[in-house]
Amino acid sequence: MQWIGKVVGATLGLAVAGPFGSILGAFVGHQFDRGMVGRIAGWAAPGRTPQLFFEVTFEVMGHLAKSGGRVSEEEVRVARRIMHGMKLTPEQVQTAIERFTAGKHSRYPITDRLAELKSGIAGRRDLTRAFLEIQLQAAIGSGEIENPKRRMLWQVANGLGVGRVQFAQIEALIRAHMNQSAGPSSRLIDLDAAYRVLGVDPNATDKDVKTAYRRLMNQHHPDKLVARGLPESMVGLAEQKTHEIRAAYDRVKSHRDFK
Repeated sequence: MQWIGKVVGATLGLAVAGPFGSILGAFVGHQFDRGMVGRIAGWAAPGRTPQLFFEVTFEVMGHLAKSGGRVSEEEVRVARRIMHGMKLTPEQVQTAIERFTAGKHSRYPITDRLAELKSGIAGRRDLTRAFLEIQLQAAIGSGEIENPKRRMLWQVANGLGVGRVQFAQIEALIRAHMNQSAGPSSRLIDLDAAYRVLGVDPNATDKDVKTAYRRLMNQHHPDKLVARGLPESMVGLAEQKTHEIRAAYDRVKSHRDFK
C-alpha cells in the first residue's frame, strides 16, 4: 500500500498541470506514503497533516472560486476534474465536494484554516509551495484571475508565510509551463516573465541573475528531488520542471549577452 499516495498525488498533479504537476503531486504523495498506516479510506495516517492538506486544498479552492461572487461552470469543471483525476472512491469524491462547498460559505474561516495547515506543515516549504501551486493551477485553469480572486490568492499565500515576490515567482513558473505546453507559438518566454521566474529584478547584476539561476536549479534538480522522495522512475519528468527555469535563464542571458 506504500505506493498509493504517490499514485494519487501524481494523478492530482497530472490532472491539474500535466507532467509538471505530476512531479509535484508524486512528491506530496510520497510524504503521505511515509506516514501511512492502516487503510487509505478516510486518508488515515499518523497525525493529521495528509487529511488536513486534502481538506484545506478543496476548501480554499471553493473559497477562491466564490471570491468573485459567483462560482462559474468552468471553476466547477476544473474542481471536478481534479477530484476525478485523483481516482477517488465515490465516498472520497463526496468528501472533496463537501469541502469545496464548505469553502464557498461566506463565513468560511479561511484565516484559521490556513493557520492550522501552516502548523501541520510545520515549516515544510516544499509542501507550502505544493499547496500554492495547486491553487494557482486551478485558478489559472479556470480563466483570467480577476482582482477579487487575486486578492484572495495573496491572502492565502500570506497566511502560509509566503511573500508576494515568492508568490509571483511561483505563478510565473506555472504560467511559463502553461505557455510551453500551449504550442510552438508560445514557446519564447517573455523577458519580464523570465525575470519573475528567476525571482530577480530586471536591474539585478549579471552575478545576481546567475546566482538566482543556480539556486533555483539546485532546489529543483531531479537528483535533489529524488533524495527528498521522488521515485527514480520519475526522473525524466522531473527534468521538465527545470526546463522552465532554464528557459527563463536563457532568455535573460540572451538579452544581456553574457555567458
